[in-house]
Amino acid sequence: MFDSHAHYDDRAFDLDRDEVIQKIKNEGVKRVLNCASSIESCYTTIELTKKYDFFYGAVGVHPEFSKDLNINLIGDLTKEGKIVAIGEIGLDYYWDYDRTLQMKAFKEQLDLARQLDLPVVIHNREAHDDTLRVLKEFKEIRGVLHCYSGSLEFAREFVKLGFYLGFTGVVTFKNAKKAVEVVREIPLEYLLVETDCPYMAPHPHRGERNDSSYLKYIIEKIAEIKGKTFDEVNKATSKNASELFKIEIN
Repeated sequence: MFDSHAHYDDRAFDLDRDEVIQKIKNEGVKRVLNCASSIESCYTTIELTKKYDFFYGAVGVHPEFSKDLNINLIGDLTKEGKIVAIGEIGLDYYWDYDRTLQMKAFKEQLDLARQLDLPVVIHNREAHDDTLRVLKEFKEIRGVLHCYSGSLEFAREFVKLGFYLGFTGVVTFKNAKKAVEVVREIPLEYLLVETDCPYMAPHPHRGERNDSSYLKYIIEKIAEIKGKTFDEVNKATSKNASELFKIEIN
């Protein structure tokens, strides 16, 4: 299994991080992409990639921390550890973050990704129109719409641009009609699976601290929706992540 979006540097893992990471490795998780959100978490992400052989990282500034962006520093940090992407970056209109600052930080980091020929991990919350419009300005870039929450219509537009769609435990929730529709209609070659741990734990663990061992519930649900086997979905989503982030899977 390939967890394409996790936050193991989160404080939720401070008491037992090593034990949890050993557990997920024992349970068949072959690769983890740990995604930064702040400047501080860029550094902690890099440390995780150095410490664990199956961990890789993305560095970047989440919309919440747009004011802290130092684009030259982010560029330098891509040379540290096993950094394979810029992220998570994007737009968040759910919270009252300064939209001008968000947009500036988003575009600067997309431009950096273009210069470095790196994929991007996109955070897009209730900002589908603007996210799509901006990504059309950076057509050379590939990446993933992490924790995809948009409509099928938007999904088709993002896929046309060459983006993958990442699905979390939300797809297992009873009220996840929109996510289920997108999974059903979008071809498997455009889907990734992710935990976004410690958040977004899937059913039957909703509300608990999440970790990558729970990827199996997301894969099982996607397999059910698409009429595929667990192995078919696991193999396809792992291959997709491997190709996007240029990470070999043994």
